[in-house]
Amino acid sequence: MQRDELADFLRHRREAIRPAEVGISDGPRRRTAGLRREEVAMLAGMSVDYVVRLEQGRSSQPSTQLLGSLARALRLSDDERDHLFHLAGHQPLPAEGVARLARAGLIRMLDLLGDTPAMVLSDLGEVLAQNRAAILLTGDQSGFSGDRRYLVYRWFTDPAARAVNSPEEHEYRSRQVVADLRAVAGRRAGDPTVAGLVERLQAASADFRRLWAEHEVAVRRADRKTVLHPRVGRLLMDCETLVTPDQGQQLLVLTPADDEARERLELLRVLGIEEFPVGAADSPEQ
Repeated sequence: MQRDELADFLRHRREAIRPAEVGISDGPRRRTAGLRREEVAMLAGMSVDYVVRLEQGRSSQPSTQLLGSLARALRLSDDERDHLFHLAGHQPLPAEGVARLARAGLIRMLDLLGDTPAMVLSDLGEVLAQNRAAILLTGDQSGFSGDRRYLVYRWFTDPAARAVNSPEEHEYRSRQVVADLRAVAGRRAGDPTVAGLVERLQAASADFRRLWAEHEVAVRRADRKTVLHPRVGRLLMDCETLVTPDQGQQLLVLTPADDEARERLELLRVLGIEEFPVGAADSPEQ
């Protein structure tokens, strides 16, 4: 671990970010160049004291999980993220691990979208990042582990995952997520992560086995769905999916499809974040 080099790199990256880039107001009384340490700590989900010790070169070796959080908070590019790992004495993440870190450019787009719900997903449907508006609409989708990280797995194994979609849309949604997984499986042929997920889904769900056997293939791009929100009711939302060139990550943007949905989404923004009912965090992203 190169403590002094790591400290210098983190200080320079922190000072290079404008607060507006991460959704923080840049008031007239701000004297600090870039972000404050407490703002980095808030964005990365760690203590201010640890950020201070990192920047002073007297910290313990940070974990790869903590480094990933710092990379997202500081909006590091792929090369900068790999450099961060090297300085901290870790090898950069392999392809599967990198895919689970939202790309810096997509994180910046989340910030720019502001009050429009948006999230970054892996090609297997794991939510890698959400803006505040998306958390208001769907709950925090980033805290799952194991196979429950994946939308398709929750959809077929946990009834709560379907609760925010209209029942009349369930069959269509089921076909949609299976067809998308089939496209990913074809593109990543021989990938044990995808093959293992398919195998476990076939063992867990007869409904999945039925649809998988039909061999439908379709990559999700644009769509419309009804969200049944526990606080503001039904919202008809248009879903637009932008895919990175390597097709490894997606930016999902949700916009109101009619005036009623627009008014209810505005009401939701006014109400703010309160505790979601049990199962709300399992809501499907698309």
